[in-house]
Amino acid sequence: MNVFENSGNVYDVVVVGAGAAGIGVAVALRHAGVENYVVCERHEVGASFDSWPAETRFITPSFPTNSIGMLDLNSIAIKTSPAYSLEVGHPTGEEYAKYLRLVAQIFKVPVREHTDVTRVTQVDDCFFIATPDETLRAKHVVWAAGEFQYPRLNGFAGADLCRHTATIPSYKELEGDDFIVVGGYESGIDVAYHLASRGKKVKVFDESRPWMDESSDPSVALSPFTLERIRQDRFFKHVELYPYMPVESVTRSNGKYEVTARGGHQFQSPVPPLFAGGFTGGQELVADLFERREDGSLLLSSDDESTIVPGMFLCGPAVRHDKQIFCFIFKYRQRFAVVAKAIATSLGMPAEALEAYRAWGMYLDDLSNCGEECVC
Repeated sequence: MNVFENSGNVYDVVVVGAGAAGIGVAVALRHAGVENYVVCERHEVGASFDSWPAETRFITPSFPTNSIGMLDLNSIAIKTSPAYSLEVGHPTGEEYAKYLRLVAQIFKVPVREHTDVTRVTQVDDCFFIATPDETLRAKHVVWAAGEFQYPRLNGFAGADLCRHTATIPSYKELEGDDFIVVGGYESGIDVAYHLASRGKKVKVFDESRPWMDESSDPSVALSPFTLERIRQDRFFKHVELYPYMPVESVTRSNGKYEVTARGGHQFQSPVPPLFAGGFTGGQELVADLFERREDGSLLLSSDDESTIVPGMFLCGPAVRHDKQIFCFIFKYRQRFAVVAKAIATSLGMPAEALEAYRAWGMYLDDLSNCGEECVC
């Protein structure tokens, strides 16, 4: 017997996560003609962005312009623009969360907030999506839970003594005058900049030297927005950058924190070191439904579908294809229509309304001619 027979309400699609990826792919599904779907979000729409430090802003600029209807780099839906809606060039996390809620409202995205998905399993051709209150059933699942609610809290001995930068509501609340930051990519430089702006002394340690990387891909090099801030006098006066100096351990003794870096170099701080160590990613909860690539990320088909569990899709910053890293909104949003079309086709729908998304992707492909690993 077909598992969908006599099974009650079965969604065509369940999207897990109501951030930029989840709301963006949900809008694309609606454009593709899919109506029997739901978005599950364990907090509220845009919760990951709401949790950013108050001072942190998007490194990619928003601006309402171009000829194909995709109005700015931080848009997630055709003919919408955070810049136009918010009237800011570099939105804060709180502002961007408002934009996501507005998009969800305008496109009537069916979101079930405060619905924590704890497990996804497949029996025959049906997915069972477990939540604390009930188990949902669906023909397809799009995992768009993102990364930024799962701070990486390991990486070296004593990492638990540090404070992850993602847990700081505002840099204004940090007491002390002398700080150590572990990690020199975007979030590490961001915290150093804001502390320097308040006259604090900061040492930044990184295993490489991203502030000097010549790549044009912001997945591996700092953005122009960040580089501009590094060049400011207040940053130069208050921040010391330590390249090729990975931290090996952090200990605490007599009320002070001691940081040991490569080569046995030791530094002390009266306050917990700030750890800009990135995120582990919510996709680990469903990793058993995917094969792994050699680099450890999830292996995807050309439609961003699992190669071993048909109907299971990945959407968001964890998407990888060859050497391409889709970790920014303006990168992974190119995949919304790919996923939506694959699902619509599976359901027997023509998905003709996705033509505008195809033009969007072509435009972005033109912008990406800045290196073989760059998908801008």
